[in-house]
Amino acid sequence: MNAGKIIVGAIVIVAAVAGGFLWYTAERAFYEPVAFQPGQEIRLVPLTGDQPEAIVVEGIEGIDAESSPIKFRACFRTPLSLAMLTETYREYPEAEPLVTPSGFDCFDAAAIGRALETGEALAFLSEPNIHPGVDRVVAVFPDGRAYAWNQLNAEYKD
Repeated sequence: MNAGKIIVGAIVIVAAVAGGFLWYTAERAFYEPVAFQPGQEIRLVPLTGDQPEAIVVEGIEGIDAESSPIKFRACFRTPLSLAMLTETYREYPEAEPLVTPSGFDCFDAAAIGRALETGEALAFLSEPNIHPGVDRVVAVFPDGRAYAWNQLNAEYKD
């Protein structure tokens, strides 16, 4: 009977340590704050060309990790109106915001996704193929709140 309790106890301890390690690697490990280059923080692809152009942003903060090309997330504000953005930059209809680690509170993927579905926010192509098969996407709300993330493009979705 004691041997069974010891084995079960060992299994529980190993599972708890493994779960803690898994949580740490998903939520904390690898992520680092992004150092943005002033004046080049966020770029969008214009309707009339293929080269992304920098847009005006304020209060930008972001995270990224070298372990995966889709771990980039950023939150910022822009004074540019949605009307101006839609007349100037290429929209991105397949936008699907990806969840973030719990420590990056400014980015709520579910709320951004709902806003994109209802048309409250609009998504734009920021950087096509920033990594092979990965696009950077920017979603902008009417009040100037904006969010950026990397997501798989059509090359890897099928």
